[in-house]
Amino acid sequence: MVRIRVLVVDDHRIFAESLAAALAAEPDVEVAAAGSGPAALRCLERAVAEGRRYDVLLVDADLGGRPTGGRSPVPVRDAEEEGLVDGLSLVAGVRTAQPAVRTVVLAGKDDPRRAALALGAGACGWVAKDCSLSRLLAVIRGVLRDETHLPPALLTGVLKELTAARRHRSESERLVESLTPREREVLRCMVAGLGRKAVAERLYLSPHTVRTHMQNVLGKLGVHSTLAAVALARRAGVGPVDLTGNVVERGGQLA
Repeated sequence: MVRIRVLVVDDHRIFAESLAAALAAEPDVEVAAAGSGPAALRCLERAVAEGRRYDVLLVDADLGGRPTGGRSPVPVRDAEEEGLVDGLSLVAGVRTAQPAVRTVVLAGKDDPRRAALALGAGACGWVAKDCSLSRLLAVIRGVLRDETHLPPALLTGVLKELTAARRHRSESERLVESLTPREREVLRCMVAGLGRKAVAERLYLSPHTVRTHMQNVLGKLGVHSTLAAVALARRAGVGPVDLTGNVVERGGQLA
């Protein structure tokens, strides 16, 4: 019998162990539990080294006690201490490190925006923590068939969120395209966190000229601060200038 290897990731030990025990009662399921994002990564890496990869990751939406609704996913390896990795960050990191692993988010309540963020981070499903065991098993088996699972009550809201995100991205891309090549270069420097003096030194321009370019960038993007410009640039797929000499954009293209 081919067994499905499942890793439950939840920092509420009783819930994690209870769920793991319930799943382990199934003849075709092999399950383990981890109490944090870093611990989960170690389990995944150890499994790869032993030639026993996990198939499905069940991740607590509120892992680490941090709400994920307003944060962009960050690389999970940036967090070295236990409990510092939130649910969406773990999903995004696993998608990058082990794309064959299917992830399902376990949520205490339904939230269309957070569910849309989870799908964008790479999750294959969003399931209520109080769902039945049979429902959870159906989702686990379904995502291994490349299915995406959402509660029916969330479908309309998630589609609206995804449509809105796509519209915002398209508008951001249009605004960035209105910039001149030099202004785009300045914008990439801004995304990299460089100040006016550092941008001037890098581009061999005077600080006054850089200030003018930055003002033009803010005006054309319709924002009033560097932070807002950087956020818009990231939505449009504009990456930071590579401080070793290249400029990196979405898709790995160099400019």
